[in-house]
Order: sequence, then C-alpha cells, then structure tokens
Amino acid sequence: MTATAPTTMRAVAFTAHGPAEVLRPVDLPVPEPGPGEVRVRVRAAGVMPFDIGLREGVIRPPGAVFPVVPGNEFAGTVDALGSGVTGFGPGDPVLGFSLLGSYAEYVVVPEENLVAKPDVMGWAEAGGFSGNAQGAHLALGAMRVGPGDTVLINAAAGGLGTLAVQLARAWGATTVIGTASEPNHDHLRALGAIPVTYGEGLEERVRAIAPEGVDAALDGAGAEALRASAAVAKYPDRVITMVATEEARRLGLPELAGARTASRLAEMTELYAKGALRLHIRAQYALERAADAQRDVERGHGRGKVVLTGRL
Repeated sequence: MTATAPTTMRAVAFTAHGPAEVLRPVDLPVPEPGPGEVRVRVRAAGVMPFDIGLREGVIRPPGAVFPVVPGNEFAGTVDALGSGVTGFGPGDPVLGFSLLGSYAEYVVVPEENLVAKPDVMGWAEAGGFSGNAQGAHLALGAMRVGPGDTVLINAAAGGLGTLAVQLARAWGATTVIGTASEPNHDHLRALGAIPVTYGEGLEERVRAIAPEGVDAALDGAGAEALRASAAVAKYPDRVITMVATEEARRLGLPELAGARTASRLAEMTELYAKGALRLHIRAQYALERAADAQRDVERGHGRGKVVLTGRL
C-alpha cells in the first residue's frame, strides 16, 4: 500500500569523506517500500557520533555508495507500506532505526526496525531516542547491572550517558557515579548520579566515593577514562567501552557485541512512558543545517542530544 507522496525529497548527503563541510542538501527520489518494509515521513532525526565517523570515512558500512545520506535514528509517521506489513498503518507515529538514510524527509526500513511512539514522547525526543537508548540497554546488559550495584558511567551527561545513568537506576543500582564537565554536574544530580570531573586524578575521585571500587563501569569518553574505570572496577569483565576498542583489547577487557532490535527499543520506550527515563534535547537544527549539528556533537561535553527537525 503506497500513499500519495512527492517524487523527490530533501535530504542531506556527502559525496566524499571529510569535515562537516562535505554535507550538502540534495534532492533525491522518494524511496519506495518493498515487501516487509515501511516508509516513514521523518519528523525528527538524531545526530550521533556514528554519523560523524561515517562522514569522516572511519566507519565504512558495506553497501554504502555515494551520495551517502547519514542518520541511523528517527521518528515520524508511517507514510506507505510494502506488501506483508501488518503491524503498522498509515499515519501511525513511530520511532526506529536504520544504518543510513535518516537525514531525509522520508526513510524506508524493515517493519521490525520500528516501534510505536509513546504519546508522552515529543517528536524531538523520539527522533533522538533509538540509538542511545539501545546502546545504553546493550551496554548495561553486558555489564550485568542489577540491584545493589555501584556503577560508574563516563561521559554521563551526553545522549548515551544520560540514558545509561537512568537505566542503571531503573535496574536497581544503588549508586551511580557519573563523569562530566563541571557545568553538567547539576544535570547529573537531577538524574540521580553522583558527579565527578573528567581528567587527571579521576581514579582517586571515584575511590573517594566508592573506596572498595565499583561493580561495573561504562566508558563513553575514551582511553584515559577507560584506564581509570578498569583500575577502580572490581570485575574486569563488567567494564565496557563504547569508543576505545583498541585500549580495551590492550587491557584485556571485553568488547561489546549485540544488535539493535525492536524488542530492546520497545523496552526502553516503555520505561520512558512510565517516567523512568527522560531525554534532554540540547539543540535542534533544521535539516539543511546538518553540518552545524554534527559540529555541535563533535565539540563534546554537551548535555543530552542534538537532533534535526525544522523542515523534516
């Protein structure tokens, strides 16, 4: 079933790897859904470090050919259905995920990449929720976070860290220690974390709060924070990094593995609907300003998520 739609759409793409300037607004054909696929009219799309690695050429997924449209999380309304789709109908508000393609007015994904958007979740929050929510769920699951734990979250004020702090509390962690720059400490306290500052001396600052060490640690800040996390962790197999894979190998720490799934995303949206999670949106940019949005993310030390809205 295909709804009436324009034949072309506005998107942002790049035709060569490089700095943010390579991102350009373009007009592309509106994609058609195949069997088992859903076309979504995008209302908001999150901006993630993955998108920046893709643009820089550090990440090169199979099948990505120029022009490449970044974006792997989005929210919008169902616009058209491929044959065999039974779980959604035209007009349904949804959020979902795709490796590429979300910096656009329309995106086509398999039905199993979508979940219903909770009524209490705004479009900006929904557009920036899927990637970090599933990343936090995957990482904390691998860390086996549970009741009574003391958990360290590095880069705790960002999109991933903010959700990881709240999820650790929702799963029963007694103490959550979050690293962030000084201006974000009140934000972490509001989420239920004990804030500590990045940088030299981190290990000592964490031990001042948890003299016996932490049960589990998540690193989203880099090699230095990962080394400090490993030093204060009681169990090396419960230390996970999202960014410093080579350093994790050197330290003999586990590598995160797993896939995004609709069931994982649905669990997180249910927690959001119950008030156990919230997502701070620090900036919204129109689609045409995707380069500025990525620069915002690249600067680091930001609070919460950056999303594309505007003309979407």
